[in-house]
Amino acid sequence: MTNTVESLFDTGLERYKAGEAVDSLIPVFKEVCDRAPKTSAAWICLAWLYLLDNKPNLAYKAAQKAVKLNPQDPQARVNLALAMLETGQKGLREHIDIAQQLLFVNEEWRDEIKTSIEDGLSRKPGWQSLTKVKNWLFEE
Repeated sequence: MTNTVESLFDTGLERYKAGEAVDSLIPVFKEVCDRAPKTSAAWICLAWLYLLDNKPNLAYKAAQKAVKLNPQDPQARVNLALAMLETGQKGLREHIDIAQQLLFVNEEWRDEIKTSIEDGLSRKPGWQSLTKVKNWLFEE
């Protein structure tokens, strides 16, 4: 029996939250993206997993799709900025600025991004790009 895209996504997310290895989750989210290519949340997750797995070029492509599908999602912007930073691309400040504006207007998003950053730093200690992005986003 084939899983629905939603159940596949939810199961993947649960497995991630349970601490499963990133490399075993990438195929799950790739399948979700293949089966539901207009689902920005799946592209956001895939980009994040690629970033955690030291695959910034793949992360960049996934993050670009996520931002294109949902330009108002701060996590999509954060992932794109991270991927740009890790691949040495220019123009990431625009994504940081937009993410900051989104976090300013929505307290819940702000909390989610802080949680996501802490999660990233605990899974990938010493992640310099993420530390930079965290400082840029929350410089007050």
